[in-house]
Amino acid sequence: MLAPSIRQDIYNIYGFVRFADEIVDSFHDYNKEELFNLFEKDLEAALQNKISLNPILNSFQHTVHKYEIPNDLIDAFMKSMKLDLVKSEYKTKEEYNEYIYGSADVVGLMCLKVFVNGNEAKYEELKHSAMRLGSAFQKVNFLRDLKADFEDLSRTYFPNTDLTKLDEASKNEIIREIEADFEAGYQGIVGLPLEAKFGVYTAYIYYKKLLSKLKKTPSTEIKNTRIRVPDYQKYGLFAKCYFSYKLNII
Repeated sequence: MLAPSIRQDIYNIYGFVRFADEIVDSFHDYNKEELFNLFEKDLEAALQNKISLNPILNSFQHTVHKYEIPNDLIDAFMKSMKLDLVKSEYKTKEEYNEYIYGSADVVGLMCLKVFVNGNEAKYEELKHSAMRLGSAFQKVNFLRDLKADFEDLSRTYFPNTDLTKLDEASKNEIIREIEADFEAGYQGIVGLPLEAKFGVYTAYIYYKKLLSKLKKTPSTEIKNTRIRVPDYQKYGLFAKCYFSYKLNII
């Protein structure tokens, strides 16, 4: 759904963030901190030398240098990933927002660097919306994955929320926050270059649908199962997005 001219670079960014996330979330039989430190050293060498024998890092460094992705975005992402190694609960809004910024907002900004292809004025114009959309996607993931995060990884991300006693009021407060992020994020989608608009809009519509299902699901059920959008609904959403894009009514 992205134009071929930018597709590979988005793959490169995704490969990098997915790799780091897998280390902290999946390698339970190994020393995760040691593995992550090795990964971080390989990343630093790849960015400095503009080459890596790790194909994922080599692809990522290529995109970083091609689009001049700032180091502070990469550093913030790595900081949030490191937190997943040692931190299991976010008690304040400040801690929570910092984690969201590093784990989601900056990924949106990395992608935006690719989307605008060097147009700094457009980047600054869309920067806030890209961050809000990244926040919305991440928070929907948190709400959808409550059970797995809490039971398998012993993590709770939403501050001041006892997940063992999640009620409708707490759930609805989280959803209102996500809806505000989506509204701000949509304003940026409208201004995206054509190469990126269809793909980002489709992701936006999919996550909105997922949030709608979460909103209708009782809080007790969210704690005990993983809500998903069935494949037949995904196909319908895709068709709707495609026609909206073609008719230029996004």
